[in-house]
Amino acid sequence: MITVIPRLITVKPAMSSLSPSAGRWSELAPTQSSGKSVAPNRDEVSAHPRILPASETPHASPAKPVCNGDVAIRLSVIVPVYNNPDQLSQCLSALRAAAGADTELIVVDDASTDDVSSPAAHFGTRFLRLTRNAGPAAARNHGARYARGQILVFVDADVVVPNDAIGRIQTLLDRHREIAAVFGSYDASPAAPGLVSRYRNLLHHFVHQTGKVEATTFWAGYGAVMRSAFDRVGGFDERRFPRPSIEDIELGYRLRRAGYRILLDKSLQCRHLKRWTFWSVIRADIIYRAIPWSRLILEVGEAPDDLNVSGSQRASVALTGLAGLFLLMSPVRLELLVLAFGCAAATFILNRDLYAFFRRAGGISFAAACIPLHLLYFMYCGLSYHYVWVQSMLQKAVAHRGGKAGPSRGTSC
Repeated sequence: MITVIPRLITVKPAMSSLSPSAGRWSELAPTQSSGKSVAPNRDEVSAHPRILPASETPHASPAKPVCNGDVAIRLSVIVPVYNNPDQLSQCLSALRAAAGADTELIVVDDASTDDVSSPAAHFGTRFLRLTRNAGPAAARNHGARYARGQILVFVDADVVVPNDAIGRIQTLLDRHREIAAVFGSYDASPAAPGLVSRYRNLLHHFVHQTGKVEATTFWAGYGAVMRSAFDRVGGFDERRFPRPSIEDIELGYRLRRAGYRILLDKSLQCRHLKRWTFWSVIRADIIYRAIPWSRLILEVGEAPDDLNVSGSQRASVALTGLAGLFLLMSPVRLELLVLAFGCAAATFILNRDLYAFFRRAGGISFAAACIPLHLLYFMYCGLSYHYVWVQSMLQKAVAHRGGKAGPSRGTSC
């Protein structure tokens, strides 16, 4: 049965009243301490309101799991989609094969101009539609409002999951009840051909596969969150992120600040179908990732030593920036070329495992072609961070001067 919801319900994410983090836990072991803060039980009744429409409808967020025949719905798989029905068909075909009787599939159309309702109907999903294009954060939140499962599984419309994808997530969360969220990575066999697409997808695979199991963030390309934890922190921040960006990373930060544990399960892998071009990578990395992520880091006052912002990655950004600076200054002093070469060599050493992985995946020529793309990545990430930092300092200076100017105008203290 296909249910069509032809209206958009907007919700302001609950961004306040976050409890302090309970600190760092040992891998996959519950926290037990005396006199110290402990991670909230993911199944406890939250003091925070669930994400609901302004006026609750009979279909939204029932108090008890709704049954699918004789089986209660345990998992809700939410797929936000904007156009590209062919990729959506491949995604839903894999999800239908992986879904059990206790799983519902929800497709949320982010006001597509293509016909995405047909593949959604073909695979027997519940189909919701937003009246305006509001981004994947809003689409996922909209799906969560009408989801009936206790586990919310988020899957992008341009990925293909394996047959055991849903079962593995359910088993993991059932066995490790101290875990509130889990995510995986792209696999090492990207569907799109071409240097840039392969480089971009394989880079993501390597970063996640070498990340820490006890994660400090979240990824919604293929990940799951317990409903209680998702509702408690207010879901995705759809107002801050009206376009595809770091809405999942920011959600992970809030989950951790609220004391929840997030697991990076490296065995959860999906195939990415997206085709990247050189300019689409540059645009996405700078506008939708580096700049908003830099702002987030400055806001929270720290950068976790993991994934794209690990210590080695930050060192690589600094070294690449110095190499570029020395290279620009070399016409004035030729000996600076030596320093530029030394910084580039140090960057290569720091990332030698990644370049070896590129060689294994596509040969020496492929790895050699990926290295300049990777150095360029470090360069524009560093420039993006410094742009945001300077902007932040200027805003603080203006605000400080404005505060000082107030009393001089005769305002009483």
